[in-house]
Amino acid sequence: MPTRIFLTIDTELMWRHHVAGLDMETIVQRSLEPAGVGIGWQLEQLGRHGLKATFFVDPMPALVYGLDPIKRVVGAILEAGQEVQLHLHPNWTGAHAGDGGATYGPFELIDYSLDEQIKLLAGATDMLVAAGAPDPVAFRSGSYSASDDTLLALAELGFRYDSSHNGSEHPWPSAINLDARQIAPIEHRGIVEVPVTLIEDQKGHLRHFQICALSAAEMKAALDHAARARHAAVTVVGHSFELANRAGTRPNAVHVRRFETLCRLLGKRREALVTTHFRDLPVLPLDRPDAPLGPSVIRTRLRQAEQLWSNLVEERAA
Repeated sequence: MPTRIFLTIDTELMWRHHVAGLDMETIVQRSLEPAGVGIGWQLEQLGRHGLKATFFVDPMPALVYGLDPIKRVVGAILEAGQEVQLHLHPNWTGAHAGDGGATYGPFELIDYSLDEQIKLLAGATDMLVAAGAPDPVAFRSGSYSASDDTLLALAELGFRYDSSHNGSEHPWPSAINLDARQIAPIEHRGIVEVPVTLIEDQKGHLRHFQICALSAAEMKAALDHAARARHAAVTVVGHSFELANRAGTRPNAVHVRRFETLCRLLGKRREALVTTHFRDLPVLPLDRPDAPLGPSVIRTRLRQAEQLWSNLVEERAA
């Protein structure tokens, strides 16, 4: 049985640009289409290699800036044949345009009660659907902040999947009551949890499979490991903004190369590593003892050197 690949892109307006007091269109540009390597460019790369990806879209900034930016990005994603699922950063509930981030709601979803989470998730779902998305079946919380109450809330609202469990951020803010090393899909609190994939980059230290967190060599090794061990799934995380520098003003060439390499790898190995949409309602084996890739000093040191270059050179503002 091939390994399912959930190639996921968290898609959101960035809080730091709101705090900086930028105007709405600049916030949208630097969050969703920064420096020509945002959602549009990512959709082109995915299409070129025939890959499926999930865009977890956060509609909550519509409370401050209106629904139009969300409608635009949802439309572009669906037009490209990719799927939209729900993402949520709850701090937007208390925010106001033009106040430099002085007002906001609690940042972590786990700081809300079960009833409050149900209301937040229901409201966010309504906004996402109003922006043109089909009813979502999958969810990822902002900052991976989710608990067993979050899964109970999702089950109450009819969701099938969650992808918030991230062992490298466990037990806070990723607070679902699962083992930190859980990377195989598992049924928990009425939801199929599809955890973010991890590697062990150093003995006893977990690092999650995110474009800006792993080198191309680490990503390839993790995919080889998953295919060889016949893992049930690999869940990869990207962001709408992370292929550009933090200011959103120029591409980060290190991150762009990683994304391009990942797409080529998945395109070439599509028979063993099958990119999948949650809306396909894939039947996932739920009893696998899948384990993270073990550490390699060489891989880790090479990534650390690459990351140093990225931080010192590629992250410079234009």
